[in-house]
Amino acid sequence: MSVWDERYSGDDYFYGTEPNAFLVSQRALLRPGMRCLAVADGEGRNGVWLAQQGLEVLSVDGSHVAQAKAKKLAQQRGVAMLFEQVDLLQRDWPVLSSVEGGEDGFDVVVAIFIQFVTSPQREQMFASIKRCLKMGGLLLLQGYTPRQLEYRTGGPSQAENLYTEAMLRNEFADMDILQLREHDDVIHEGSGHSGMSALIDLVARKRA
Repeated sequence: MSVWDERYSGDDYFYGTEPNAFLVSQRALLRPGMRCLAVADGEGRNGVWLAQQGLEVLSVDGSHVAQAKAKKLAQQRGVAMLFEQVDLLQRDWPVLSSVEGGEDGFDVVVAIFIQFVTSPQREQMFASIKRCLKMGGLLLLQGYTPRQLEYRTGGPSQAENLYTEAMLRNEFADMDILQLREHDDVIHEGSGHSGMSALIDLVARKRA
């Protein structure tokens, strides 16, 4: 059993069943019918909420245990969405084969707390995200900053996995950055993320 399968093996939802607050705050950017890729969507809290907003959601994750719980949550909330188990550490995600570089790409990619990799895998993952987006598509990303190591209320324990404003600005310099800010806020996302947290939000649009 992988560390992620073990993390998600309990009856409770490790990060809760309610959507991420930053994601909800971007609701005005979302429209029914948009094609959305939810990256490392885990037990589905964000993907299910996106489907409830009328988006066509593909939820991808590396853990089959998490995806089983995500499917259960989608059924409980009465929404239809697609699921695909994907090794996100691969250079080419299977989902890319049908969408890369064309109008079949995603209108929105949602990447909430995907900080389980460091450089160079992080750069590889960011490149895959960009390729998944159609021209004009939106990236909604939230992560932790290095100050999170002081709070210890969730997230990775390795500083190199964490984001800074300068790092994200550099990594997404080829996109139009609509919002990029660091802030400290209390979050309550199951037992996995709970308490005062050092956060960074990014909203970026793929250039035509």
